[in-house]
Amino acid sequence: MRDQLRPATMIVATLSVLALVLSGCGGRQDRSSEPTGGGSAGACEPTAAQLTMATGNSTGVYYVLGGGMAGLISSETPIRTTAAETGASVQNIQQLVDGTYDIAFSLADTAADAVAGKSAFDQPQAIRALGRIHSNYTQVVARKDAGIDSIEDLRGKTVSTGSPKSGTEVIANRLLQAGGLDPAKDVKAQRLDLAKTVDGLKDGSIDAFFWSGGLPTPNLTDLFTSQPDLAAFVDITPQLAKLQEINPVYAEGTIPAATYNLKSDVKTIVVPNVLLVRDDFPANNACAITKLLWSSKDKLAQVHPSAKELDPKLGQETAPIELAAGSKEALTELAGG
Repeated sequence: MRDQLRPATMIVATLSVLALVLSGCGGRQDRSSEPTGGGSAGACEPTAAQLTMATGNSTGVYYVLGGGMAGLISSETPIRTTAAETGASVQNIQQLVDGTYDIAFSLADTAADAVAGKSAFDQPQAIRALGRIHSNYTQVVARKDAGIDSIEDLRGKTVSTGSPKSGTEVIANRLLQAGGLDPAKDVKAQRLDLAKTVDGLKDGSIDAFFWSGGLPTPNLTDLFTSQPDLAAFVDITPQLAKLQEINPVYAEGTIPAATYNLKSDVKTIVVPNVLLVRDDFPANNACAITKLLWSSKDKLAQVHPSAKELDPKLGQETAPIELAAGSKEALTELAGG
């Protein structure tokens, strides 16, 4: 079922913040005397268009950052862009390909599955990347009274594996399998969005949950601020080697203690995020959008701090997903050649 685009309070708030940021920088800039993309100015001159951007759960980073990006594109170019709440990665790619959306956020491992035509995808998907953006941190949290210290301890427990067709669900199932568990039989899986998941952990109807998102994630900030003694992170790094056998994009990372006012840093598994388009996306608009976003990280970081990771050199590292025509030129120019 296709998502219905709907206005949302958080996107309105996000765009209000962005408007203040842009006004502090002089508002919309006159770009008549400067190029809008990489290579020749004409090759990156944006063409007026109406686009939709698939983000993620309303309480996640995709949604907040996507709202900011959509507002920036609409403010700085003739490309009017609307951000929409979705179930995230798998659904985003499916509906990007079928034409429901024009730009989509996705975890890099899910996007790699899509171009290979495996896992949730029965054939290779015709997608390209505008670039690599921030990293998602796999956050596995359990109630302290549930006796869960490892993935293996989730056996028999009630566990939220994330929204259906989300990148979180993909990683959750892979982690469970890496820990020797069958997601369909060995845990009482609940496929819930993050807001319902955190509420379930608080009221005891859920023992643990998986979440893949940028730092910080507002719902987790609320959880660890309002009930600091209720839950703790589960160490999932013993499963890293098996996940890397599936896809080398998985890497070890650290959630700094200050992120959620924890007593110590937490080691975890990270995976990059990418912005995707279809393979027929106009090269000039891809170039213009890419150059705008990757040159505006300071503005976007005021919408969400994950935007601080926007880097044109790192942005080119999207393999096995090919960069969109126009995006490679923009990122190469921004990175200094």
